[in-house]
Amino acid sequence: MFFNRKGRPIAKAIVFVCVVYFLFVWFPRSSPAPVKQQKRPGKPISRKDPEPPKDAVHLTKHPELNPVPAHIPLPNGPGSIPRIQFDFPPESPEDRTERVRKQEAVKSAFLHAWNGYKDHAWLRDEVAPTSGQFEDTFSGWGATLVDSLDALVIMGLDDELELALEALNEIDFTTTTSREVNVFEIVIRYMGGFLAAHDLTNGKHPILLKKAVELGEMIFNAFDTPNRMPQMRWNWAKSARGEGIWASPRTSLAEIASLTVEFTRLTQLTKDPKYFDAVQRITNNLQEGQATTRLPGMWPTFINAEKLRFEDTSFSVGGCADSAYEYFPKEHILLGGKTDQYQKMYADAIETIKKKVIFRAMTKDADRRALFAADVYVLRGGDSQSLRYAPDHLKCFMGGMVALGAKVFNRPDDMPIARGLTDGCVWAYDVTPTGVMPESFRVSACENIDVCPWDQNKWFADIIGRHIELDEERQRAQQKVDAQRLPPGITDIRDPSYSLRPEALESLFIMYRITGDKSLQDAAWRMFQNIEKATRTKFGHSSIADVRDKEPKLKDKMESFWLAETLKYLYLIFSEPNHISLDEYVLSTEAHPFKRPTGPS
Repeated sequence: MFFNRKGRPIAKAIVFVCVVYFLFVWFPRSSPAPVKQQKRPGKPISRKDPEPPKDAVHLTKHPELNPVPAHIPLPNGPGSIPRIQFDFPPESPEDRTERVRKQEAVKSAFLHAWNGYKDHAWLRDEVAPTSGQFEDTFSGWGATLVDSLDALVIMGLDDELELALEALNEIDFTTTTSREVNVFEIVIRYMGGFLAAHDLTNGKHPILLKKAVELGEMIFNAFDTPNRMPQMRWNWAKSARGEGIWASPRTSLAEIASLTVEFTRLTQLTKDPKYFDAVQRITNNLQEGQATTRLPGMWPTFINAEKLRFEDTSFSVGGCADSAYEYFPKEHILLGGKTDQYQKMYADAIETIKKKVIFRAMTKDADRRALFAADVYVLRGGDSQSLRYAPDHLKCFMGGMVALGAKVFNRPDDMPIARGLTDGCVWAYDVTPTGVMPESFRVSACENIDVCPWDQNKWFADIIGRHIELDEERQRAQQKVDAQRLPPGITDIRDPSYSLRPEALESLFIMYRITGDKSLQDAAWRMFQNIEKATRTKFGHSSIADVRDKEPKLKDKMESFWLAETLKYLYLIFSEPNHISLDEYVLSTEAHPFKRPTGPS
């Protein structure tokens, strides 16, 4: 029997009703699918060697060869620190929504890089973000893990923090394959990470201070020299055998002068005076020599720590010198203003820096006051000086330092300089094809720091090193511009790479917290987006070879400061202002926040 066309829809409807009735009435019903609960992340696979390698050296405790007769105590006189942060007004709902959106984007980038490390380099120093391999660059004690501890707290990543805390017992600071231990890097990354996480969690996790003390006991051996100046590239094997060591006849200013904040905080927390004593002896020697250098007020980039001589000819606030100056206002804050020593040293240094080092770069945007710091070379007697107008990324901390010093030491006239130094580094980001600043370059320097109109001929002259008089000289300059892809104002790019550095964002963070200027947040967001686009890889974010390439070559390198500093500063720029307030914390040179003491020492 065949249904006609009109009857087919009726039959189909009857069949459909029967099927539905059967499924929903007679067919046994299953329970609804449970809502998935967020699970604690699984324990990462350790990449640490199960047994120490055969070439590892174990450091055992030996009696001090050069003990001090008495310890220098923490200062206990009266002191106070002026308010630092801007008095921020209430935030509108629209502004909050936009700010949180940006903050979450930064947090997402952090988790991407953290998971790459966690999955492929757990308990090693660094993950190679492109290949997924690992490497040990700082004695193999898990630099990225420890350096990132406080960032996990700041970003509210509690489960990730628990995993990290569980792993800390596997770190043995008495054993390494390194024959030479970089004291500065170990202190700022490891000790800073432990102490900041301890302070941020109000001592809730005893393992953090325990490991900081273990590290302090170990690294203290590097100070056992005849003049108590530390051997900054410490011959670990010699100390392991109980043999004597000496301070280096050539050590960088930054390395030897940038231990004060970490060691002072360790003394404040443990009440053990030896750590503050150790760094205060360095400070006293620096102050004694400050007026005797070839550029009085500043110290040469390299000093003779063995003989305590400051005779070198090169002066800079860039690499190998930077954090020495940064730590004067920060140590003053951490000590509660109870001594004026660091204020005096800062004042003498910043006056010389303002007169001899800071200059303005000529830019096409004449309203943009782009300030930078030059390198200075001084012949014996100081009669002959030469300047190299060579900005580099490491110098970009200067804007934040000068702003902090202006507030803490009541130097309001320095604030425009701080803003100009910050704006200079933002300009250096904005003018490249990737929107990312190169490691180091040279610029045309203005003759007048206040008035500086754009002059194409001057730019060309600076590029070729001679006055432009002929068309062929102009053509030669243009050829160099084209060959090196030089943005207007830049005369040479010495190192076009970008190493995920934080210094420019550090200054933006401090300037924003001090001034409340939202344009600084805009600049930070622009920089973050450009960095993320240029550096993101499968297992994290990578240093890049050339910021002039729109699709730059990746170098498969992600240092721990990408998580510990760069992304942390970005996150804090988009945090509520009272989150890690500058009136409650001092941030170390590795961006580790230490709680400012409120009571007697």
